[in-house]
Amino acid sequence: MQDPIGIPACFSSSSDHHDKNQTAVTRLGQSVVMSMYRTKVADRCRLITITWCKNLMLHGLSVSVEGPEGESQYTCKVELKPWYFWRKHGHKKFVVEGKEMTIFWDLKAAKFNGETEPASEYYVAVVCDEEVVLILGDMKKDAYKKTGCRPALIDPILVSRKEHVFGKKKFSIRAKFHEKGKFHEISIECKNKGGSFSISNGNFPSGVEPEMEIRLDGNLLIHVKHLQWKFRGNESIHVNKLRVEVE
Repeated sequence: MQDPIGIPACFSSSSDHHDKNQTAVTRLGQSVVMSMYRTKVADRCRLITITWCKNLMLHGLSVSVEGPEGESQYTCKVELKPWYFWRKHGHKKFVVEGKEMTIFWDLKAAKFNGETEPASEYYVAVVCDEEVVLILGDMKKDAYKKTGCRPALIDPILVSRKEHVFGKKKFSIRAKFHEKGKFHEISIECKNKGGSFSISNGNFPSGVEPEMEIRLDGNLLIHVKHLQWKFRGNESIHVNKLRVEVE
């Protein structure tokens, strides 16, 4: 039996995008969501990368903080296997250029709804200098109570989001391209004129004519015909005068 297709997609603002921090390693059969935030950590602006991954056996979470010269500094990795209940909440301390940082997480009741990234009932918090410099999830009150720290004076900015989706023909998400912009509905769909298909070793079966459509708020932005010839590529689009790179 052939393996189903994995479809990578990247949406990021070209003015803010910074791509040095690559922590997610995509494996066959694994979906990955990687979000990069810029905020003040250890006396200067740095990138914090939150990576969620999912395969048939487990969910995973990793957090990394940008170190000297812009390289990624590994900080925390959590594997959420069904039989590892104790790993679903906790904290970990580490040092970034002499500053102590702590990652707090509570995923005991997290609802993933079949997706790679949790949808509700969880928090992930990054603390430095008694400030919560980054907090994710809908349980923020619980996070502040657990950490005992105050919110940071500077709000983190989402500068890049990458998703590698495995085993889906259609994928949709809500996202903002600018800190003060509105949310947009983005959809990616792979289809075949001749019906369904599978892919193995990066090769499409003979007779297959796959296409890919990318829509924003229901409007068709990119239509890639003959996907077997253009399996990789990039294109620039403009959303409210802001250039967005689709890779």
